[in-house]
Amino acid sequence: MKVSRLLSSVLALALAPALVPPSAGSATAPATSAAPPTPVLVAVRAAHRDGLDRVVFEFRGGLPATRQVDYVDRLFADGSGRRVRVAGQALLRVRFERAQAHTDDGSPTAAPRRVAYALPNVMTAVRAGDFEAVTTYGLGLARRTPVRVTTLQAPPRVVVEVGAGFTTVQRKVWFLDRDRFVDNREPFFVPVRRPVAPGAPATGLMDRLFAGPLPGERARGLRLLRSGATGYDDLTVAGGVADLRLTGRCRSGGATVSIAGEVLPTLKQLPTIDRVVLRDATGSTLDPDGSGDSTPACLEP
Repeated sequence: MKVSRLLSSVLALALAPALVPPSAGSATAPATSAAPPTPVLVAVRAAHRDGLDRVVFEFRGGLPATRQVDYVDRLFADGSGRRVRVAGQALLRVRFERAQAHTDDGSPTAAPRRVAYALPNVMTAVRAGDFEAVTTYGLGLARRTPVRVTTLQAPPRVVVEVGAGFTTVQRKVWFLDRDRFVDNREPFFVPVRRPVAPGAPATGLMDRLFAGPLPGERARGLRLLRSGATGYDDLTVAGGVADLRLTGRCRSGGATVSIAGEVLPTLKQLPTIDRVVLRDATGSTLDPDGSGDSTPACLEP
């Protein structure tokens, strides 16, 4: 009889629900730690020092976990997959993850999207993506040179150092002066100075042209009048003639000024160029064999 009562007590204890003090917390889901904030890109700066061009990406909220910097042949926009045109003879892709270049309401935190620099090697930085915590930039360079990436704190920064210990000469690049054009005060196109490698000055000048005005020059009203062009190709210089083809679309929009007003004086400042043959994307131009400059019909008013 005692054995029977003992077995019954043991069985009852085995089948009874376990009682755990509320302080143990088993009655609620386990606590999870909040995800760390996504670093926000707030500035992009560049300067030349000791034979290096340094591009500094400054963040708020820490450094991106992944920093990828590599040379590429082409750059494509994150999300859309569209090609992003970046002026220069070499293209350096800078990719940050996790990172964003906007606030929670979508306002950009690192404007403008394109910025030009008057440095020996780095001529422009173009944002190609700010999508799903991935921020991508393309750096347009005059030459492909060794690259080093470092980080700094207080504030958090990623520094991209590009070799720039080569000789350059100062040349002029012409841009449209928007204020003079609006006021109908000629000349409508005015020159600014840029460093250009002496070995291929025509190519260097066209790269600097399509990189656009510096921020301070834009503040003074200078603009790159593209006339629909995204860049140039097939540039040759022979017998005093510079021959090149515009890429992308070509249109004047009915205006009396066009990209020809920038390209022609920029190239003809060189002592080896007396005449410019400017073609549209198909290779067409009005007077390729004439004695003067030639421009495509699409740039006519």
